[in-house]
Amino acid sequence: MAVANIDEYLKLVPALRKSPSHLLWSSYDSEADTLYINFKKPSNATDSDITDDDVIIRYEDGEIVGLTILHASRR
Repeated sequence: MAVANIDEYLKLVPALRKSPSHLLWSSYDSEADTLYINFKKPSNATDSDITDDDVIIRYEDGEIVGLTILHASRR
């Protein structure tokens, strides 16, 4: 598969550099319109918070291990 516009992917670089572990795994579920971002693999969240803008922050022993972004296509 050819990447039509690499500039869109390059926009991820600043976020990756600021991520807790400088690692990032992501997947998008189009049926649920949800983007999953993990900073650790495997991650076993032990707690989570949901923000006012429908982002679930997942924690493992107090460390952020991922984000679940609901309604991703609207952002």
